[in-house]
Amino acid sequence: MSQDFYVIIEKDEDGFYVGEVPALKGCYAQGGNVEELLNYMREVIEMCLEDENVSPNEFIGVQKLSIDYEPANA
Repeated sequence: MSQDFYVIIEKDEDGFYVGEVPALKGCYAQGGNVEELLNYMREVIEMCLEDENVSPNEFIGVQKLSIDYEPANA
């Protein structure tokens, strides 16, 4: 059986790619590039699926919000 999962990918301050599957609790990994990250994510998703009976949430999307903010220490 095949199941689709959405991976949110960000690049951290050290240049690593960090991925997270919001539908699976504690399901995240990192890699030096996107291909490496996705290989690790496949492994982590399989481990997460072994640990719990998963019913994934429906992925709606990602929205960017702009907030005017001045730090208190500025």
